[in-house]
Amino acid sequence: MGAPTTTHDAPPPPAPGTVERRRGRPVLPWAVLALWIAVLAVAAPFAGKLGDVQRDNIVDYLPAGADSTQVARVQQDLPGGESTQLVLVYQREGGLTDADRRTARNQAARIAAAHELTAEPRGVPAADGATLMFPVSSTEPGNDEKARAAFVEDVRAQVSGGAGLTVEVGGPSALQTDMEDVFETIDGTLMIATVLVVAVLLVLTYRSPFLWLVPLLVVGAAAVTSRAVVHGLVQGFGLTVTSQSGGIMTVLVFGAGTDYALLLVARYREELRRVPHPYDAMRAALRGCGPAVLASCGTVVAGLLCLLAADLNSARGLGPVGAVGVVCALAAMLTLLPAVLVLLGRRVFWPLIPRHGSEATQRRSLFAVMGGSAGRRPVAVLVAGAALLGALSLGAFNLPGTLKNEDGFTDRPESVSAMQKLAGAFPDRSSQPISVVTPTGTADRALAEARATEGVAAAERGRSAEGWTELSVFAEDAPETAGETATIKALRTALDGAYVGGTSAQQLDLEDTNTRDRIVVVPLVLAAVLIVLVALLRSIVAPLVLIVAVVAVWGAAMGLGGLVFGPLLGFEGFDPSLPLLSFVFLVALGVDYGIFLMHRMREEALAGADPTASALTALRTTGGVIASAGLVLAATFAVLMNLPLVALVEMGFIVAVGVLLDTFLVRTYLVTSASLLLGRAVWWPGRLSRK
Repeated sequence: MGAPTTTHDAPPPPAPGTVERRRGRPVLPWAVLALWIAVLAVAAPFAGKLGDVQRDNIVDYLPAGADSTQVARVQQDLPGGESTQLVLVYQREGGLTDADRRTARNQAARIAAAHELTAEPRGVPAADGATLMFPVSSTEPGNDEKARAAFVEDVRAQVSGGAGLTVEVGGPSALQTDMEDVFETIDGTLMIATVLVVAVLLVLTYRSPFLWLVPLLVVGAAAVTSRAVVHGLVQGFGLTVTSQSGGIMTVLVFGAGTDYALLLVARYREELRRVPHPYDAMRAALRGCGPAVLASCGTVVAGLLCLLAADLNSARGLGPVGAVGVVCALAAMLTLLPAVLVLLGRRVFWPLIPRHGSEATQRRSLFAVMGGSAGRRPVAVLVAGAALLGALSLGAFNLPGTLKNEDGFTDRPESVSAMQKLAGAFPDRSSQPISVVTPTGTADRALAEARATEGVAAAERGRSAEGWTELSVFAEDAPETAGETATIKALRTALDGAYVGGTSAQQLDLEDTNTRDRIVVVPLVLAAVLIVLVALLRSIVAPLVLIVAVVAVWGAAMGLGGLVFGPLLGFEGFDPSLPLLSFVFLVALGVDYGIFLMHRMREEALAGADPTASALTALRTTGGVIASAGLVLAATFAVLMNLPLVALVEMGFIVAVGVLLDTFLVRTYLVTSASLLLGRAVWWPGRLSRK
């Protein structure tokens, strides 16, 4: 996939510590290496502490100004802090026995004796006589995530069935604990899987027993540095980092960093054949591909920072976290990687060493064939490709609805199983409350109005403090159904001055806020990326071609998601943040390959080549690098598909498929065909358009 290489016999690699003689300033690579060793020595301890400052409280994901966010914040300030709400679900097929009911009462009493509960648990039997639920609420853990998890696990340890009686612990807090258990495994699993995937792809790309290790170690250094920097931002500025944003940052560092390494190493290999000394060859390589790499990083950082305009806390926090990762990857690839490669000399490429004065092995590459077909029939290729992307985009109409909490896992945990049993056994009553906080002075009136609201089955008064009173409202309809959603909206209309929240209200606010964020953030991303492209390519037409291409890729990728998520993978919904985040990633990352291609095309045009020769030469010389980079980036995002959360599986699929479409269809055929048809006009209004 990389640039063409020689295949003649070569001596074995040098012994460790051997450095090829060179002219220039050999002290600079050693100085850069020493600086990075010092940086890593300082960064490593802090990088290991990033997991300790990651926060996965619900307010870290919710919209900043939504009702449900205000409720969660007020509840944290009430006596005992945020309440932990569980439901014990006892069930026997064919009907519960008297012994089953005694067992349930005894276990509920034991839990009440061991913990400080807000009320004595009382059993609520289902109409079919086969299910019994005991709501359990406690403020004992307060706002401490670890204390809440310990409370949930202790309650689970206190209950047991047997002999046909099943017992499961569900409820909002049990669901949150199960979600946090998954998040705790993300960092380690993601890091190991990503390293393995990148290592395999680099070995296949370079076909060298040594070269693949250099970019992998350098990108590892970038990952350590980025984690330390983010830890510092958390401590210094209160930056919110969730397990989700931390995991995505790891993917971005490895994906973007490896892409930059592939481009630099390919250009360095070219220069080693022209220039006798590695130091000088690296300087030439950096001059040649440096602007493209800088612009590539600039588009990603600009796109990610546009997320600061989002109202969704998790999306807004992801922006700077991801930007830090990409900048650290860029810094490592433009400083540490060149230094290490220069110090190792030509023989790091063994057994395919690019010798000075040698010619690259000439062979009919796949990308030359692709370029030839685009050159012969550019109109047909462009129309056919555009029609294919348009047809794929239609699949977006088949996307499932909004993902419910209980459908968010690929492997069903205990909390989800309990919720599903409750929904079947109590179809006329919600098993989880709608939380309302109202000014204490109007609490009695609010309670009366809540009870009188259509769709409400019951309402009761809870804690009071700091001028606020908590109400627990139970809807007639099951959680996260259209009926319960209507009840939440009716409560928000009826209760003046109060905030209506809870688990289902949070899902409603997430969906509404993501719609708002798409309207605000998407134009910002397009404008930011366009500005970077115009500055790099000194053109307006070429950047517009690239922007249209990546937007079409995003639409086609979403369409493929609609054809796969429900029909093939059986997902019941898609995460409401998926359209926005996948758009940011595909536009900001996908345009990278267009930058690599167009920048090389501009180089050829500046050297005097005609438009057709410029386009085909750029495709032939960068096609292998773009393909390798696309495969690496797609594979790193595909690693997300191995995690047990539906939202991350969907994210990994959309971005991976979009990158592959962009790499092998859009860049190779459509952008090349459009450039051939436009000719010099592709550089309008720059001076290249007037030659």
